[in-house]
Amino acid sequence: MIRVWGITDKGAVRPQNQDGFYLDSPSEHLAVGVVCDGMGGARAGNIASLVAVETFVDALQNWQEDADANPAAVLSRAAEQANAAVYHRAATDPDCRGMGTTMVAALVVEQTAYLLNIGDSRAYHISREGIRRVTRDHSVVEDMVARGDITPEEARNHPRKNLITRALGSEERIRADLYEQALAGGDFLLLCSDGLSNIVTDQEMLYEALHGGAPEDCCQRLLDIAMSRGAPDNVTAVLFEIQ
Repeated sequence: MIRVWGITDKGAVRPQNQDGFYLDSPSEHLAVGVVCDGMGGARAGNIASLVAVETFVDALQNWQEDADANPAAVLSRAAEQANAAVYHRAATDPDCRGMGTTMVAALVVEQTAYLLNIGDSRAYHISREGIRRVTRDHSVVEDMVARGDITPEEARNHPRKNLITRALGSEERIRADLYEQALAGGDFLLLCSDGLSNIVTDQEMLYEALHGGAPEDCCQRLLDIAMSRGAPDNVTAVLFEIQ
């Protein structure tokens, strides 16, 4: 059985919430979630995440009815359609020029998670053995860490940590990464925007999922931690529990 919850908030500083998310569990053994973090100005960032989420969800409407559909291919096609929709809006609406959005999405089938990401919204696998980030950020500082220029700890507070190198809708063709993660009973999968991961540590995410209280309240607890530290950005989290 798969259970899923989500939460989003504009945080303590930003005047508007430019994050967007969606979650659904159409059966006990099937669940989907997506988190987008828009960018491109006060109005455009909000539109980018909204268009991306809505188009992505529309593209998934019939995925559970196709028994032969490959989950990774389903995710890719949905993201491609979302990319095309955001790109077209940015190209035709002067107020939206230059807008884009991150995306992290998960399709959980039985005990396997199929994941897609573009930008710096993340997916974490949480189990009794610990917490592991599944996705790799498309960002300037992530590239610096990969080259050995800075440590992961230095990246956390680096002045360029918010500069991403890929965004959905910024180019005509999408360049997303795909991952596959095995899950077991008692595991969690967390999707989040950088408004959470920049403020709440991996160990705090691990603790709140496994020991902090009822799983259905975990997203709220993580948001509360971010808010207690000033939440300078929008905060969004989607949590899957495998039973």
